[in-house]
Amino acid sequence: MRLPIIISAALLLSVGLNVPVMSQTSMEMLQSPTNNNLNFRRLKFNRHLWNQQNISNYRYTFSNGCFCIPDARGPVIIEVRNGQTTSITSVATGLPVDGQFFQQYNTIPKLFNVIQDAINRRAYSLNVQYDARLGYPTQIDIDYNAQIADEELYLTIENFEEIK
Repeated sequence: MRLPIIISAALLLSVGLNVPVMSQTSMEMLQSPTNNNLNFRRLKFNRHLWNQQNISNYRYTFSNGCFCIPDARGPVIIEVRNGQTTSITSVATGLPVDGQFFQQYNTIPKLFNVIQDAINRRAYSLNVQYDARLGYPTQIDIDYNAQIADEELYLTIENFEEIK
């Protein structure tokens, strides 16, 4: 009576050990070469669309959902004149903030550079949403390494406004 149970268990165990293991999880496939190429093509298209607008005076609200100090998160209003950042102010207080915290994100071209860097570094996960009309990024979510906690970036760009 026990012999058939033992034989059945042995067969199940041997079948289980011979099942091929997936080499990538679905999350790892997010940054497969195909998706990396897609992210690059989308970046190239939207950067070109943005450059065609020839907008050099604008403002936007920026938030950084990082695991960092509150002063570096925002939301802040970033104002750019002639392609150069002229002010960064807190949405909550209306007062200027330390620009060092937002140096990488204080113009639209710099935001495109953040995306390019994630592609170049083959980030584990990259999800970008772009404005359909002007091409600038509206949401940038990056997880550089699945094995490291709290190094992700969640950047939000909203209330974009061209200044005449």
